[in-house]
Amino acid sequence: MRVVSVVGARPQLVKLAAVAAAFEGTPHEHVIVHTGQHYDADLSDVFFDGLGIPAPDVHLGVGSGSHGVQTGAVLSAMDAVLDARRPDWVLVYGDTNSTLAGALSAVKLHLPVAHLEAGLRSFNRRMPEEHNRVLTDHAADLLLAPTQDAVDHLAVEGLAERTELVGDVMADVCLRVRDAVHAGDHPPPVLPDGIDPSAPYLLATLHRPDNTDDPARLDALLDALAALPVPVALLAHPRLVARAAAHGLDLARGSVRPGRPLPYAGLVAAVEGSVGVVTDSGGLQKEARWLRRPCTTLRPETEWLETLAHGWNVLVPDPHLDPVDRWVATATRTAPVVVDDPDAPDVGGAAHRVVDALTRHRSPT
Repeated sequence: MRVVSVVGARPQLVKLAAVAAAFEGTPHEHVIVHTGQHYDADLSDVFFDGLGIPAPDVHLGVGSGSHGVQTGAVLSAMDAVLDARRPDWVLVYGDTNSTLAGALSAVKLHLPVAHLEAGLRSFNRRMPEEHNRVLTDHAADLLLAPTQDAVDHLAVEGLAERTELVGDVMADVCLRVRDAVHAGDHPPPVLPDGIDPSAPYLLATLHRPDNTDDPARLDALLDALAALPVPVALLAHPRLVARAAAHGLDLARGSVRPGRPLPYAGLVAAVEGSVGVVTDSGGLQKEARWLRRPCTTLRPETEWLETLAHGWNVLVPDPHLDPVDRWVATATRTAPVVVDDPDAPDVGGAAHRVVDALTRHRSPT
């Protein structure tokens, strides 16, 4: 069986690490196509190096651009790659422009498509990720769902027959890297200047268009972070840096200490070293729970409903509109004490279930 994995952004590389490891030692051929959607070394190269992912077989180098330009560039370049290899499966990951373009290219060439992390829904049509994931699910032949909630969403949309629950491959990587960090196999993370790793701090990320494109909103969110009573290690995504510069806004203010994004092992260690997480990311909501740190999400919704159980994750879309004491209490709350947690995610072994599902559902040649 030949499988072509199409990836292009940081969260996809974390998923790819688990899938690539599961393919090792099998008779299957696994081809990696990196679209270059994330071309910054902090969001790409360090993940291949740090997670032991094989070097891409093909690098398209599409770079940045508007959603239409970026999606079109990937789609245009993918046709020749897939036509030359004619894989048994084109495996697309998550909800980026690379995901949708890879799926569309495969569909046009009559190649089977499998969507890893299928069925997630924010029900927020303003999010480009929501368009990408919905369109990809309805184009794909096999929907590899990470959670029961995702399975239920797909069933409502009439896609139950194409769906298989495999679990969350990001958990495979997160917990493996956590154990390696505990064993001393990775150096300590390089935290932003002004963050003392031996003292309490919050870890923060901020990058979504709804939070960064409007200068007044971005300024208000940064002020909310600045007002917190503990230092905030803000791992500044290139998008955040560019938007802040364009708006004439300083990231460093009050409690906020900006720094560069971290390699994955560094991120895991930094989350574990923190007293909590503040983010608008999807993946970091889950990683915080797996690493048992409370998360405050700067969005009105989440695709990962299970993170809300027991208060592990709390949604605060407009912290600047809340009373300061309520915002501070939420962002600095301690982790919930849960002795018997029936809602805890079932983690481990998802990547091997992905390979098994691809093998079982492969069309006979």
